[in-house]
Amino acid sequence: MRVLKHYLRLSQENLGADFNIDIGQGTCTMKYNPKVNEKFVRSANCAHVHPLQDEETLQGSLQIMYELEEFLKQISGMDAFSLQPGSGSAAIFGMVSIINAYHQSRNDDQRNEIITTMFSHPSDAAAGVIKGYKIINIREDENGYPNLEELKKNVSERTAGLLITNPEDIGIFNKKIKEFTRIVHEAGGICGYDQANANGILGITRAKEADFDMCFFNLHKTFASPHGCGGPASGSLGVVEKLKPFLPIPCVKRDNDRYKLVYDKPLSIGKIRGFMGVFPAILRAYAWIRSLGEEGLKTVAKIAVLNNNYILEEVKKIKGASAPFAKDKHRIEQVRYSWEKLFKDTSVTTEDIALKMADYGFHLWSSHHPYIVPQPFTIEPTESYSKEELDEYLEALREISKISYNTPEILKSAPQKSVVHRIIEETFDDPEKWAITWRLYNKKK
Repeated sequence: MRVLKHYLRLSQENLGADFNIDIGQGTCTMKYNPKVNEKFVRSANCAHVHPLQDEETLQGSLQIMYELEEFLKQISGMDAFSLQPGSGSAAIFGMVSIINAYHQSRNDDQRNEIITTMFSHPSDAAAGVIKGYKIINIREDENGYPNLEELKKNVSERTAGLLITNPEDIGIFNKKIKEFTRIVHEAGGICGYDQANANGILGITRAKEADFDMCFFNLHKTFASPHGCGGPASGSLGVVEKLKPFLPIPCVKRDNDRYKLVYDKPLSIGKIRGFMGVFPAILRAYAWIRSLGEEGLKTVAKIAVLNNNYILEEVKKIKGASAPFAKDKHRIEQVRYSWEKLFKDTSVTTEDIALKMADYGFHLWSSHHPYIVPQPFTIEPTESYSKEELDEYLEALREISKISYNTPEILKSAPQKSVVHRIIEETFDDPEKWAITWRLYNKKK
């Protein structure tokens, strides 16, 4: 919160008193979204930009894209970036496409396997499947870390690349990551770093020093825009020098004091989406980085880690909750907790508890499938929240735990006071019950 107050003070000093800013207590997860940034994205210069405009009328927008790419190069150590991906998963698909294009350019057709890890984001495996690769999923060792010996057994002349999240989805940082990239490189593979969430490592570690060939960031997650259903997504894909020719088109190039979109890249993987990435998210990320600067980004990471480990110690004290894997280890930016014991004791599920949290006015947590951690709930406080706000959230979890053990039927009918409603998941498997448009809903109804 101190970082954010400093951010807003700088913004007022730089932009003048016309910007009437205050710090709200918002309940949305992920990043605090400074209101000054919303002034930017709601201005006509951003809100009325159209992708089919002549690039001569988009010089300001292109300059921001170009300069944001330069910032991301410094943050990651990569040599070039593309802001075309419209999401993190699209950026992962871009990484897999570049792996494929690189090996094809070398007439190396035997490489048909992508290696990932159990706690890396499922999109890393899914993108590989879409491109036709066989997926090898490395399990954890006895300490909850990716199993290095298992990696050694699975790397071969068929290895096209490694896609890995670090910190992984349960919040642990693989200290042997350079061993992983070295082993894959020696086998001729390409290493892609899933940095969708870099809240806990900004200015602390970089993809370059871990010897990665590629990385991506979620601009909407690490760099200020609301996350997921809270706001628009936008990805960013970075590569080292040897992979620059394969980046998606168009790319933004600076020519003296002018900026232009370049399409003439014969080895490019082409377009990931129709136009460049989501510009409001790009603008928010640009403003956020400019205001914080190098030391501010490091402070963001330090506070995010502090907040996360404070919650970790408190959640472990709540009846029915646990933090599986990497037992007694500190985590980085998030933890994938488990309500498994509470579920076995009371039959209350993590979905029941999430819906009850809506009654308390909190954003519903997300723990994506597959549920490797039983009855999971993921908390990722970032740097945005004060200790008072974290304590308020923890108190809600404690209260819900008590209710679960004493009157579980309350949880089974939650929410009682929120507009959020329960989803009947069985309908997902029955096309006759799907209605993806209002017209189709009325027809089927």
